[in-house]
Amino acid sequence: MKNLKMKSARAAKDLSQQQLAEIVGVSRQTINAIEKGDYNPTIKLCRDICKALDKTLDELFWDE
Repeated sequence: MKNLKMKSARAAKDLSQQQLAEIVGVSRQTINAIEKGDYNPTIKLCRDICKALDKTLDELFWDE
């Protein structure tokens, strides 16, 4: 399932996939794969992304 919440939060912070990838220490391809729903990130990576985007795990990764 696509992660449109993460993509939207990244865009709201005016970050490219490459910029977010550098902040959290992964490749741009990893960020792209998460947003497309092709990769299930580790909980550590989820937490790092949330911190970078000022969001909670619930806001970005959990369905309501």
